[in-house]
Formats: sequence, C-alpha cells, structure tokens
Amino acid sequence: MNIAIVGSGYVGLVTGACLARLGNKVICVDNNQKKILGLRKGIVPIYEPGLKELIKDNVKRKRLFFSSSIKEAVGKSEVIFIAVGTPDSGSGEADLTGIEKVSCDIASNLKGYRLIVEKSTVPVETGDWVKRTISAYAKNKQNFDVASNPEFLREGSAISDFLQPDRIVIGVESDKARDILLKLYKPLNAPIVVTNIKSAELIKHASNAFLATKISFINAVSRICDTVGADIKEVERGMGLDKRIGKDFLNAGLGYGGSCFPKDLDAFVSIADKLGYDFRLLKEVKRINEHQKEVVIAKIKDSLWIIKGKTIGILGLAFKPNTDDIRNAPALDLIKSLQNEGAYIKAFDPKSLKKSKALLKSIKLCKDPYEAVSGCDCLLIATDWDEFKKLDLMKIKKLLNRPFLVDCRNIYDPKKMLKLGFNYVGIGRRAV
Repeated sequence: MNIAIVGSGYVGLVTGACLARLGNKVICVDNNQKKILGLRKGIVPIYEPGLKELIKDNVKRKRLFFSSSIKEAVGKSEVIFIAVGTPDSGSGEADLTGIEKVSCDIASNLKGYRLIVEKSTVPVETGDWVKRTISAYAKNKQNFDVASNPEFLREGSAISDFLQPDRIVIGVESDKARDILLKLYKPLNAPIVVTNIKSAELIKHASNAFLATKISFINAVSRICDTVGADIKEVERGMGLDKRIGKDFLNAGLGYGGSCFPKDLDAFVSIADKLGYDFRLLKEVKRINEHQKEVVIAKIKDSLWIIKGKTIGILGLAFKPNTDDIRNAPALDLIKSLQNEGAYIKAFDPKSLKKSKALLKSIKLCKDPYEAVSGCDCLLIATDWDEFKKLDLMKIKKLLNRPFLVDCRNIYDPKKMLKLGFNYVGIGRRAV
C-alpha cells in the first residue's frame, strides 16, 4: 500500500520503518525540516535498537521516504496515520493542538478517498473531532474514513513489539476501513481486535493505566518488605508466576517515567473527571509513584545523615534501558531533590548523555561509569542497563569514598554485596 505517517517522532519513525519492511511504500512527514533533512542523510534523531539499520535498508529499497509536505503525502497515499505528539496541556488534559492542525492540513489536500488513522494516544471521542474537523475544512465534499489504531510500542523493544505484537487493535466505522487495515496487518499474523473507534481509544489509555497500576502496586508492597525484612524479588517472583498476574511490570524500583505513562495516566483521570467519574484509584497510583523518589532520598539520609556537601554518583539517566529518552525520567527527579539538599552530582548513562547535557547544566556528566563513581560518598543505580550489572564491583568499592550503594533497580544480590563489603540498600530488600 501507499502510506503516509504524519509526525516523525518516536512512534512515527518506528511505525513508518516497520510498515516499509512489510513491503509498503511509506512517506514519513514532519514539519521540522532539519529533522527531515537529517533523516534523508541517515541521521536518526532517537536511539532505538535496530531502528537506524531498518530505516537505512528501507530507504535503499525505495520503500521509505521523508518529506516536510503534507500535501505530497496526502496526494500519494491511501492510508494516512496521524502520529503527532499529544503532550500534557499543563492541567492533565492531552493537548490535541497537533491533531487538529494535521486534520485541517489533511482536509485541505483531500482529493479522493483516504483512510485517516489515529496512531497517537488520544482521549476517547477524539475520532469524532477528527472526522468533524476534516469534514468542516475539506474544500469539497470528500469521501474519507477515520479509524483508530493505537500503538503499543515499548521503548527499547519497539521494532519487535511492532513486528511480533501481542495484539493489534483497530477501531473502525466502515467495512472499507476495516478491510484496508486487516489487509495492511495481515503479514504480521497476529490477533486483531476489531472494534469501534471509541473502544479502541479507550483500550490504549486503559492498558497504560493498568500497567502503571502494577508498578505502583509492587512499589507499595516493597515498603512493607522494607519494614518487615521480606525480599521483594521473591514476592515479585511468587506473584508473577501466577498466570492471572504475570511477571511483566512487576518490578519494584524508582517508579514509572517516560513520555507515556505519566501523561496517559493524567489524561485518563482527566477524561474520567469530564465524564463525571472520580477515578481515585489512578490518582493514588500517581501519588505512590511520586512518593517513591522520596523513599529513596530517605534511604540515603539513613546512611549518609547529612546530604549537603556530599558527592553522589548516579548511573543511569534514561527512564529505562535501551533508550536515550530522559522525558519524565525518575533519575531527573532524584537529581533535583539531591541538589535541593545541597549535594554535588556526577552521572553517567550509556545513551542519553547528549540529551542530558542540554537539560542538566549543573551536574558533571562523565564518560564512563567509573569516572562517575570516583570520589563519591554514595552511588545510586537509577536505570537497569545491562552493562551496569557487569561492572567491576571491587573497583567500584575502591573508587567510592565510602562503600555505600543504593540499588534503585535491584540489579545486585544483597548477600553478595554484603560479602564484598558494601553498605548495600535496595528497594524492598536488605543485605542481611
């Protein structure tokens, strides 16, 4: 098929590259001309394992193109995906300015049937507004359909998530729209949920809210483990083996972050408020998540006593491993709190140093983990990168002013750390 992806951010680029891999001819559109020029030269603005190579291969095969012209994309494509950002407006609601702008641009360039598909995460009933907007701004009465096809991509594993999905959700209003999307996704041989647009929109928000709830739940349980001396890793394992619960997202730590969960949780609460339902469960999920950083600060104080004037090393700045994304990263909240207490911060991350440099002006960003550790009074593991699990721990111990390590991701064995002579503090587990 001939496909356009409007918005060449994280979702747009991964979706475009993967649809091209399936044999479609795809135009990725963005109003940032610098980004488009870079993509044409093979410069990918985000880090995602395998994405750069996938883009390069499909550009070479003449299946993937980049443009700053929506007119060109609409003119050449039968299916148009909207994958622009829907950031928090500041009040908890999603800012749909970008969705409206793209809808207007599509409308003014419609000539013949087009299927316009919501790919961005949007509040329920957005599909109705997209349809009304296109109808209002189209130059002549045009034949088109609107559909919802939410993404379920995890940063760090987005390509495999797209090509080997648990399920594909499509919300449609016509047989024609349904048949086009079923044909598009048929090569993936995955379960497809065909529903109406509102249900599809809700599935996305409900899914993210539930996963955030799992994370906050296990973090709440970790507080009890801290108090009574139980091991949260054993609790996680015992719970996760129950097929009704599952092990995914059942890992105590610093809490959730990134560009999706915080924003989507707030948006879902806002949607519920507008519809007259007080979603107190999700409000508590958010409160627990925000409090988790305070728990870590308290653990540091328990051992250091006074934070002011101390040097603290932080390994990991990205909100999760295998990405350079620092948006709403828990490590950034920790850094701010520690700086407010008067600490000096040194930090390292394998992929996000460039982005961190632009945002974090008053900390020392280091070239490797050992430089970040050297001369510190405390070491925090804030992101569970695999390379941090393979560090020379005896070298780490010698480089620290005192062998104090706060493992915010529970990547080390407490008993082993105790034998090595560390003052080890985990989340919901003790070195005893």
